[in-house]
Amino acid sequence: MARFSGGSPTREGLLNSRGHSPQRRFHDQVPRPSTDSEKPLDDEVDLHGNSPRRTPVGEWAQRWFGRHQASEQGYSDRKETGLGRLPEKDRNRGCCSRYKICFIATGVLLALFLILSGSGVLWVYKNAPKDGQSPPWYPSPLGGTIKPWEESYKKAATMVEKMTLVEKVNVTSGTGWAQDMCVGNTGPANGVGFPALCLQDGPLGLRFMDHSTAFPAAVTVGATWSKDLMYKKFRAHGLEAKMKGINILLGPSMGPLGRMPAGGRNWEGFGPDPVLQAVAASLAIKGIQDVGVIATAKHFIANEQEHFRQSFEWGLPNALSSNLDDRTLHELYLWPFAESVRAGVASVMCSYQLVNNSYACGNSKLMNGILKDELGFQGFVQSDWLAQRSGVASALAGLDMTLPGDGLHWLDGKSLFGPRLTEAALNGSLPMERLNDMATRVVAAWYQLKQDNKTEWPAHPPEGDGGPNFSSFTDEKIGLIHPGSDDKTTAVVNKFVKVQGKGNSHGRLARQIAAEGTVLVKNEGGILPLSRKGSSKKRDSAGKYKVGIFGEDAGPGDGPNQCPDRSCNQGTLGSGWGSGAVDFPYLITPLKALEATFDADAVEITSLLTNDIPVKTSSSLLHDKDLCIVFVNSDAGEGFEAWDRVRADRNDLYTQKGGDKLVQRVARECGDNGKSDTIVVVHAVGPVVVERWIDLPGVKAVILANLPGEESGNALADVLFGDVDASGRLPYTVGKSLADYGKGGQILYYPNNVVPQQDFKEGLYIDYRHFDKENITPRYEFGFGLSYTTFEFSNLTLTETKAKSASPAPRPDVESTPPSYSTDIPDPSTALFPSGFRKLRNRIYPYIDRTSDIKQGKYPYPEGYDKHQPPSPAGGAEGGNPDLYTPHLSVSVTLKNTGARKGKQVVQAYVSYPEGVVDASTGDKIDFPPRQLRGFEKVELDAGDSETVTMDLTRKDFSYWSRGRGNWIMPTEGEFTVSVGASSRDLPLGAKW
Repeated sequence: MARFSGGSPTREGLLNSRGHSPQRRFHDQVPRPSTDSEKPLDDEVDLHGNSPRRTPVGEWAQRWFGRHQASEQGYSDRKETGLGRLPEKDRNRGCCSRYKICFIATGVLLALFLILSGSGVLWVYKNAPKDGQSPPWYPSPLGGTIKPWEESYKKAATMVEKMTLVEKVNVTSGTGWAQDMCVGNTGPANGVGFPALCLQDGPLGLRFMDHSTAFPAAVTVGATWSKDLMYKKFRAHGLEAKMKGINILLGPSMGPLGRMPAGGRNWEGFGPDPVLQAVAASLAIKGIQDVGVIATAKHFIANEQEHFRQSFEWGLPNALSSNLDDRTLHELYLWPFAESVRAGVASVMCSYQLVNNSYACGNSKLMNGILKDELGFQGFVQSDWLAQRSGVASALAGLDMTLPGDGLHWLDGKSLFGPRLTEAALNGSLPMERLNDMATRVVAAWYQLKQDNKTEWPAHPPEGDGGPNFSSFTDEKIGLIHPGSDDKTTAVVNKFVKVQGKGNSHGRLARQIAAEGTVLVKNEGGILPLSRKGSSKKRDSAGKYKVGIFGEDAGPGDGPNQCPDRSCNQGTLGSGWGSGAVDFPYLITPLKALEATFDADAVEITSLLTNDIPVKTSSSLLHDKDLCIVFVNSDAGEGFEAWDRVRADRNDLYTQKGGDKLVQRVARECGDNGKSDTIVVVHAVGPVVVERWIDLPGVKAVILANLPGEESGNALADVLFGDVDASGRLPYTVGKSLADYGKGGQILYYPNNVVPQQDFKEGLYIDYRHFDKENITPRYEFGFGLSYTTFEFSNLTLTETKAKSASPAPRPDVESTPPSYSTDIPDPSTALFPSGFRKLRNRIYPYIDRTSDIKQGKYPYPEGYDKHQPPSPAGGAEGGNPDLYTPHLSVSVTLKNTGARKGKQVVQAYVSYPEGVVDASTGDKIDFPPRQLRGFEKVELDAGDSETVTMDLTRKDFSYWSRGRGNWIMPTEGEFTVSVGASSRDLPLGAKW
């Protein structure tokens, strides 16, 4: 069935496979007005950003309703140009009906009028946030300064030197949404043999794909705490991408980190601890890139909620601004990106929202100063889909590639790069040195991953049979080759290449990951593992053991691919929704697996696959059961879709669709007034509050199975019946209420300004750090999980491998010299469309129409552009100053399996900093969380066996970010405490250093 429908790119747009409008669903209520007046942002904010300027409400209203046409220049300044609805990157694109737009627009205008007229000030923010809260960082550092990339840059320099201007522009610009087969496609440089590149989602599996694996979500991978599985999952993922002809995989995701437990896309990452997230992300990148596919670290950075993440997606002209200080940025949100760069990631995706009131994809401090200078990133920065909000300004700020190529609207054919980048180079506003570096970074990444190997990566047709062998826009074998254009040419677009591994080996891997990512949090009386034959303790001694299975989440519903991008909660929950979701090739339901696993000769299974148990049938369904298993869930996803009243971010942390009432009903009535046992299984995108039923006498066991992917039921059965140990551990904290997570843990559901402001005032205190600081007892702490065996920790030993010292070694000298090219501006005539060239509608080309359009003038460069910034002392290599990763302390501990069966335990090491630390450069007293995860290892032991586990902790593990020095500083006075155990609150061993 076609995934693309032709027609107007506005109202009709791209339709999904069921013909629904692709635009995200609006709020069904007017945003609640804020009573806050305008006020300055936190003075501590020190990243490059833009502050608001104001314009009368009347003018803003005209802009809102489109009476002012959007500027299409995009190169005159950093001003945000253009209004309109911007759908998210999804094959399901298009515009919402006009009455909804008017409804929201009218509501927002009315709210703003009431707010501002009440304060006596009829002024609101204009479209363009202007001056920021931190110094700019220019120029963009050149790539090619790091030894591991030296040969790739030499090869890239040879190629780029031969490129024409339009070829350089072509490799840095997407061709436009749905112009080719992938969700992202760049243009080729045919004259030098550089191919068009295919970019495809995502972090869970391959989006819009046939014959590929629906792996467990990253939150489930994080719950395994297994470095081995983290690598294997993403290596398999990378192999599938390569076999489909994908050059660049849009994953892994480490942003959002998980600041807010109800965040819609938290499930795409590995958990809210920076070290757990960093370890998993770096192993994911190695897995993907070890098979030759370019990995993408995303979303850079502080992209922590879906509400207001993108301009106009939520009815506001600007996205939300995440406002945070340097220390919070470095010690929490940047940590996984630093490890990703250290792992050699070849691409980073900048995020939609603003950071300190400057769009992330136009933030020079973030991209130039932190990513490319401090972290030594050698690859290219790509925009999230339509996250670019300016032209020359974003290129100067460090953006190297725009995707999908369209400008401020989907399918508008008006790129902010493409021909505009060509014009900017020709009129001198964009220095040729910057364009050369942009192209070189893209080509160097291609060489770095050895994609020039024609055996591994055959040439595209007609020279070869390489390139993507699928279409993101139709399921049919024959389809349009440029579906987003007016070209009606068709060809074989889907070759249906099977990439799931020999004998579905990737399915078996998915099953293992899902099983090890299943967390047992309650097991009263050792009710688990179950016996296939049931139990001798049954109500009817002469009959079979009777098991009741309850809940919609146990069954298939209407099928796993019922809703676009999995954007509804029906049937068993195997994935969240959005661009990170995939089409399930199959989905093993819990019911199917349990029916296949229980011995049918000894066990009788009754199922009710609904969350509503009819009152009249409760006695027949519940009262004769020897065991009841209840399935409930909680879903969320990306901001371009909504389900029921869940608008991407969850509204709360309770189970959905009446799940809590279902558990209460079953637990109280199973076996006649709760005389039989109840097991609860929860599938969820993140933490779920279980307080409404966790202490009911009938609830004997609880399993948090996260998002298990295609092998859901089989993996669950493996754990329930003890075929594998219950070895999952929580990658997040389960609180007793959403309020327990603090003010920083709350979604901003209603705009507090036309540019919504979200201040990260909690700093480092998210998830377990907040619970520990505030001495709040969680229901289940970070790192917690039960096993079917028992373990003992002993013999903790700390061995100093390098003495403490306050500062890392000086930044090392540049290891390699960046390429150097002529900066002469070519003749504009060389950039004209070739004679007789056929233009396709909405496709992005690098050519210009007329040389007369090229006019020299004085370009208004951003403030501070002419002041070159000094290199960061925290830089010098991929991931930062290499001395940050020098081991200073070796931690060893003995782990013994004291139980009766084989099992797995996660050895976790936490560091507590000395008290009374003062930053000498500022006089600030430095506050530290009570404990922070710094290392972990998952160990499998036979019954009675012991093993010595060793973890090396580095300088960075014992340092904090000093805002005064702009560097990592290690306290040298006082003592660190290293605590080791099974969770953040089960740490039986501790030692001083």
